[in-house]
Amino acid sequence: MLLPEYYEFCCSVKLVAGHKALERIPALLADLGAKKPLIITDKGVAGAGLITIVTESIKSGVTIGGIADNVPPDSDLKVVNELAGMYKQKECDSIIAVGGGSVMDTAKGVNIIVSENATDLMKFSGAGALKRALKPLIAVPTTAGTGSEVTLVAVIKDHEKHIKMAFTSYFLLPNVSILDSRMTMTMPPFITSMTGMDALTHAVEAYYCLQKNPLSDSHAYAAIEMISKNLLTAVKNPTDKDSRLAMAVGATLGGIAFSNSMVGMVHNLGHSTGSVCGVPHGICMSILLPYGLEYNMHKSEKFIAELLLPLAGPDIYSKTPGDKRAEKVVELIRKMNDDLYAATDKRHARCLKEVMDRDGKQMVPKEKLIEIAKAALSDPASAYNPEDVDYEDNLMVLEAAWEGKPLDRTKIKKG
Repeated sequence: MLLPEYYEFCCSVKLVAGHKALERIPALLADLGAKKPLIITDKGVAGAGLITIVTESIKSGVTIGGIADNVPPDSDLKVVNELAGMYKQKECDSIIAVGGGSVMDTAKGVNIIVSENATDLMKFSGAGALKRALKPLIAVPTTAGTGSEVTLVAVIKDHEKHIKMAFTSYFLLPNVSILDSRMTMTMPPFITSMTGMDALTHAVEAYYCLQKNPLSDSHAYAAIEMISKNLLTAVKNPTDKDSRLAMAVGATLGGIAFSNSMVGMVHNLGHSTGSVCGVPHGICMSILLPYGLEYNMHKSEKFIAELLLPLAGPDIYSKTPGDKRAEKVVELIRKMNDDLYAATDKRHARCLKEVMDRDGKQMVPKEKLIEIAKAALSDPASAYNPEDVDYEDNLMVLEAAWEGKPLDRTKIKKG
């Protein structure tokens, strides 16, 4: 194996996993010198009864300073400031974030303000602005997809100025992440499918993009195996606690992998599709993943071929000729999307033209592809993609993904 000349890897988050992992919170808070947390969540998580499970699990030795369930689907600077005020008013000493990516990002933003006693969160945007440890933060993910519980990044949107601010620092990593099967059992099949494919995309892109390294590879490899074996079961049998826990662990493994090796054009185009057309991130990932693999195959075929083993198992791997394994990976991911499409009553879209809103209206009109292709040029994720990407490439991939047709690899301009 040819090792990179230089790489860095860090995951300082303590992971606690199990079917009754939440009961460990009082002891974990005590270890961190905290006993009065602010619980941050959203109305969907609270309405599903998950906060009740958390509070019932931590009755002993903990005083809950407050419960804030007003986090919006897209993290909001105004809400971050409000919750920081609540934290101070209630004299809290720690944060428990219960939810998906927006909740995690919001909690990280609140933690910056209360730890730095700041009035302007913007002062800490970008990389390296934080210089010291923040207040104790425990993350309890409920989506098994984003990996935010182990990432050093937060994205906060200023809705008044229509800008998204990114924050990157090792100090943003939660102190502890708790993976408890009870936290994902209420997710509907469609949400389970798209968040699961988001987690798979994190792991796959982490394995073949430019900043890959042996340590991120090992996490990505394990994530792919765990997700591929359990996602369809979790969609079809939502109360299967073992598949739910496996998906939570797989998503965390994927989060650790991409937090260290970064992602590429799938996220690049996915971010832009979400920004222009409002398509949920997980849907973008599931649709665009096979196209990212096809686009990068001439540069990364060896690494993509290696993924057939964790994705399909030793029998299919051994029976597939070496020069066909990378193509088989793409084929199986498309089949996974087909299976999820059937298991979710056709809600799991397989191509961009199938993505519909709640009223049955198409979310990505074909004429919007030009705008998406242009927007993708300013997204930093493409910097780590194995092949260079320009506007024409973006549009070519988007057009194929809109129709649901395999990418014509003869048209790729190879750098």
